[in-house]
Amino acid sequence: MASWISGPIADRLPGAARCVDPFHVVALATDALDEIRREVWNAARKAGEVAVAKDLKGARFALWKNPENLTGRQKTKLADVQKTNEPLYRSYLLKEQLRAFYRVPIEHAQDMLDAWLGWARRSRLEPFVKLAKTITEQRAGILAAIEHGLSNARVEAINTQIRMLTRRAFGFHTPEALIALAMLSLNGLCPPLPR
Repeated sequence: MASWISGPIADRLPGAARCVDPFHVVALATDALDEIRREVWNAARKAGEVAVAKDLKGARFALWKNPENLTGRQKTKLADVQKTNEPLYRSYLLKEQLRAFYRVPIEHAQDMLDAWLGWARRSRLEPFVKLAKTITEQRAGILAAIEHGLSNARVEAINTQIRMLTRRAFGFHTPEALIALAMLSLNGLCPPLPR
């Protein structure tokens, strides 16, 4: 989404479809959710509601995690947030709805994104209102990622593995050792490229 990337690409490849990686869009929504959580937590703390503040502090990972990966305790914590804190739970639902948007076909995705943008703008949750502006600006790239089914996930995973291999290769005197480790560990990994 950075202009220092999109600008030069648009100049050099005017016919290319720029795709915005789903991970980064959902990460922005998670950041907005966490900003709301901190605001609500600080308000409870300042009001002297120690138990509420403690519960909100402990809800962080339940709010961040994907619903299908929640433990029993985290599901209970999320249910408590739903009962006791409407703005925070609404923030959670906004984040999850944006996540779900990436699982629908492109013909439904456009309408779903428009509905999400309307909900975020009307939410009166400033971090999500701001996120709605960002997503509106990046709408074409977000929809292109769904249409083409593209994500940076595999490349990011490979980069992480290479960084770990680089740590293991400390002490070797030549870069060939790192290259050999990478070839051995990542051998046969050839992601399919779009046509």
